[in-house]
Amino acid sequence: MDNIRSVVKAAISLAEELGSTAIIISGGVDLNDIKTNVPVFFTSRRTRSIIDHLVASTKGRDEKIKEIADRIAQQATGTIDQVENISAIELMLGELNEGLVVGIVETADSSAIIVHDLGENPLVKALKTCEERVTPDVMQAVLKIAFDVANTGREGKQVGTAFILGDDEEVLLRSHQIILNPYAGHREEDRDVLNRNNWESVKEFAQLDGVFIISEGGKIEAAGRYLDVDARDIRLDKGLGGRHVSAAAITRDTVSIAITVSESGGVIHVYMDGKELMSIESTERAKRCN
Repeated sequence: MDNIRSVVKAAISLAEELGSTAIIISGGVDLNDIKTNVPVFFTSRRTRSIIDHLVASTKGRDEKIKEIADRIAQQATGTIDQVENISAIELMLGELNEGLVVGIVETADSSAIIVHDLGENPLVKALKTCEERVTPDVMQAVLKIAFDVANTGREGKQVGTAFILGDDEEVLLRSHQIILNPYAGHREEDRDVLNRNNWESVKEFAQLDGVFIISEGGKIEAAGRYLDVDARDIRLDKGLGGRHVSAAAITRDTVSIAITVSESGGVIHVYMDGKELMSIESTERAKRCN
């Protein structure tokens, strides 16, 4: 306990000295020990103890030593990756600013401090690429909705859906309604994805077959839309269904961005120019502690 308190104290001092945008904690740190003006986010991570793993091992001495080294490396890499991914997600969703993030990583067997530059994060760099086609506030709003759909589904069931952002006139020309458009004839303010009051209806319509079409400025033009695209040359990971393939294909044929949520697993994919720009496998959110 004294060791982790020393680590926390050192991490806070370092974060304040560097002017960090946030402190991200991964592990069982006592939050009562944290007193700072730097925003603090906590993400839980349950890892099996390296010692527990080796107690059950019947391997020889040399093999056990190698096993210890491998497990330490795997555990450290996993928790560091989690801190980096969580901080990038919170930046993408507008909860923290770009800059340096100080991470406190605690596993069952060790503690560490890391410093991560969000400007060099692959997810953040990919997100900036999207700004060529869609304004950052619209991208952020749709990502927040996608995260909600991925994490909570609808009425206790997992839901898969897709959002096509930007170049809406061309996308509409290359698609057709498979049901009546629930947004047809509604006022612009009732179709504005930047208005949080409209998010519940979006999540409700996410249960429908088809995709959402959203303008560059954030107006929802349609839901329940079927994309008329030839996707035979689209190459995605095995296991991704027609929704993902057609969403990727429409970004090849138009100047748009596609965001999909997998019904199985809730993985979020972002496509541009017919290719996957990013994949977010863990949609776990960090909790702000101060």
